Amino acid sequence: MRTEYKIFAAVAAFLFGAAIVYGFYTDGTGTHPEWVGLVALILSGLLCSMCAGFFWFVARRIDLRPEDREDGEIAEGAGEVGFFSPGSYWPFGIALSAAITGLGLVFWMWWLVAFGLILVIVTSCGMLFEYYSGTRAPEH
Repeated sequence: MRTEYKIFAAVAAFLFGAAIVYGFYTDGTGTHPEWVGLVALILSGLLCSMCAGFFWFVARRIDLRPEDREDGEIAEGAGEVGFFSPGSYWPFGIALSAAITGLGLVFWMWWLVAFGLILVIVTSCGMLFEYYSGTRAPEH
């Protein structure tokens, strides 16, 4: 995790530096800087700082991984990484539900926003409980 927090911290530092430079260069009119880009750079830097802080926090609590050590070998990282679903249609349903919600927001149709949010909750629950019910449930 040490590698990850260093990468995110470097990107956050770059974004904050870019925000400072952007603020000075767009202030050429003498009135005020261009606010949308400045705020976007600052918020992006804060988001990267949040990720860096999380990875730093986790890195303090776990042992060094092979990729975090100078003498780490590739073979040390071999083995099972985790479980990944071989095929699921639920992410497509979540994306479709989010698109319906976004369409309702664009045209400000409150009923479509409510319907889309309900669909997002249902499809998210479907993906969350995919391996606890139905044909993929463990045998007891």
